[in-house]
Amino acid sequence: MTVRIGVEEEFHIVEVETGLLAPRADTMLETLPADTFTTELQQATVETNSGVHESLADLYDDVVGARRRLDAAASAHGLAVVAAGTVPLARPQDTRPTAGRRYRHMVDEYRMVADEQLICGTHVHVDVPDRDLAVRVMCEVSPWLHVLLALSASSPFWLGADTGYASWRTMVWQRWPTAGPPGCYADAAEYDAAVRCLIDSGVISDAGMIYHDIRPSAHQQTLELRICDACPRPETVVLVAGLYRALVTEARRRLEAADAPRCDGRHEWLRAASWRAARSGLEGALIDPGTRHEAPAAQVVRRLLERVRPALEAAGDWTTVRDLAERALAAGSAAHRMRRAAEAEDLLACTDLAIAETRGEAPPRRRPAAPARNLTTSGRPVARSSGAGRAGIAGR
Repeated sequence: MTVRIGVEEEFHIVEVETGLLAPRADTMLETLPADTFTTELQQATVETNSGVHESLADLYDDVVGARRRLDAAASAHGLAVVAAGTVPLARPQDTRPTAGRRYRHMVDEYRMVADEQLICGTHVHVDVPDRDLAVRVMCEVSPWLHVLLALSASSPFWLGADTGYASWRTMVWQRWPTAGPPGCYADAAEYDAAVRCLIDSGVISDAGMIYHDIRPSAHQQTLELRICDACPRPETVVLVAGLYRALVTEARRRLEAADAPRCDGRHEWLRAASWRAARSGLEGALIDPGTRHEAPAAQVVRRLLERVRPALEAAGDWTTVRDLAERALAAGSAAHRMRRAAEAEDLLACTDLAIAETRGEAPPRRRPAAPARNLTTSGRPVARSSGAGRAGIAGR
């Protein structure tokens, strides 16, 4: 039987006119079902939860459908949603946390780390029948997760500046005390003891604050991928989900074999591998998990494809995932596309591109090059005109 998957996607809410984050989640969600759409720590972010699927085609339809409903709710208020690790124009002082005791505690305890949680990710859940197996699989697949990060990289800008990174979200995310590689554990009891130790230390308040790159779900029989940026194109979500499911399936097969290799426990290089992926995305080198040396990103992606090909073929996903991967390598990362749009015009054009890709539409028509107009000297963004300058968005 094909292993089931589901995704959670986080979206930024932006003002169409200015490109700035807008803390309007509660307003948007009033007309949307709570079992599919929900709030996050910051009111400038909303989350969607897909159904559970065996087919990548069904997952794609679900993702696209949820995005359409979310976009319609946003458009009714002069807003738009962006699936990207960060948005180009954002100011922490213009957003606010979501009400509730848990979120208030996080804001009070973590201060600027929580205040600047202006980032969005894509999380993928894969069914694993028991927690002992989930914990062991977690160790097996961790060396390949930075490749999925590179495929999803979509956050080159932070607070109006080019960071030089493909995924600045990764750098912001790693400020949380439990973010990063999870480490290796013999079984669920050992893993749960480590989580209890962190809670008892007072560093975190509950198991939901385990922000590792991958973790066994505290509420479902799934293994959750958390390392990836939010993905502007829904096809990238499907690519990441297909590869991740295949990694988990292949790891289960190896672990269940009589001669399954034991992990050497040496995962100290994984943080460095994630940094490398966050820095250059698909446009530079990645660390090859087989050699632990740098190699061109395309070579490492294709090596991952070959590693999980048996699992992809068994699920009927090989052609789809291979084609999506090759298209991703040809087009470059979302970060690369966003940076090109900003270089050709400005950060508002970059935001237009991210909105269009989130909607599944063609990129907006480029406007003639003009002097930089992202921010005024007062730090306020310049609103775009209501005429031809907005045809790429309002004319759709």
